[in-house]
Amino acid sequence: MLVFIIRRLIQAVLVMLTVSLLAFVLFRYIGDPVTIMLGQDATEQDRVELRASLGLDQPAPVQFGRFVGQAVKGEFGLSLRQAQPVSTLLKERLPATVELSVVAAILALLIGLPLGVYTALKRNGFMAQSILAFSLLGISLPTFLIGILLILVFSVQLGWLPSYGRGEVLKFGWWSTGLLSWDGIKHLILPAITLCLFQLTLILRLVRSEMLEVLRADYIKFARARGLSQRAIHFGHALKNTMVPVITITGLQLGGIIAFAIVTETVFQWPGMGLLFIQAVQFADIPVMAAYLCLIALVFVVINLLVDLLYFLVDPRLRTQLSGAKGH
Repeated sequence: MLVFIIRRLIQAVLVMLTVSLLAFVLFRYIGDPVTIMLGQDATEQDRVELRASLGLDQPAPVQFGRFVGQAVKGEFGLSLRQAQPVSTLLKERLPATVELSVVAAILALLIGLPLGVYTALKRNGFMAQSILAFSLLGISLPTFLIGILLILVFSVQLGWLPSYGRGEVLKFGWWSTGLLSWDGIKHLILPAITLCLFQLTLILRLVRSEMLEVLRADYIKFARARGLSQRAIHFGHALKNTMVPVITITGLQLGGIIAFAIVTETVFQWPGMGLLFIQAVQFADIPVMAAYLCLIALVFVVINLLVDLLYFLVDPRLRTQLSGAKGH
């Protein structure tokens, strides 16, 4: 187990170093931060002084080493557009993105998992077929179109829910949440549904597919021959073995929720990191773009590590293989 974790940690470090190199190249070779910060009318002396203060006059390996060191401490310099520390901007936007992503992930799991099991057990029923037909919309329609349709129906025509912003939030130190106010919850409903819909339908169809495959296995037939109840067979044996591939795919998709919240935050003007990134792209704010790239890579690395550990705990075959490898 320890060897398994160490191996995964080494792989995670290598991935983060690769992403840091890409972010560094983005920061160094796309645009001139000195010109962006001072403008075209600045004197040559001002340019030289600013370049020296930013460390841009040093060799590339030295700059990369300093960049990695600062990134480890969560420092990515100043935003070229807002002239504020990038870490401060990310810290201000992080609660909104985490809140939206976590709520969307919980909705996707709580709804997608039971519906996947239901459509597998009642696969020939009218309701199951209707759910599958509806799930095609979640996979086929682009996220921005789903968000616009929800705004049109529930905000414009019915007037039930707000169409933009985060609403009233309560602050606890630097962290803020809208889950403790009714206005904040109303603002969260439409973005969360928009963000979770694709993940929900993916989980639904994945669970259904794996459940149908497991139900055809020989050990399920043997369990029926032993006289076990349908409940014990479906939930004690079939669902348990279905969860192994589901955990892997679902973990990666939950990481994607945070990474691809950009579209949802743009449609609903949700003040999260995704909207900050879009604004940074529009103004060529390279430090913010580099920081966002590193942060999203870190999210994926951490989630992949957790998924690997869960896979190790859930699948006894992996533990047996590792034990066998130690024996040899």
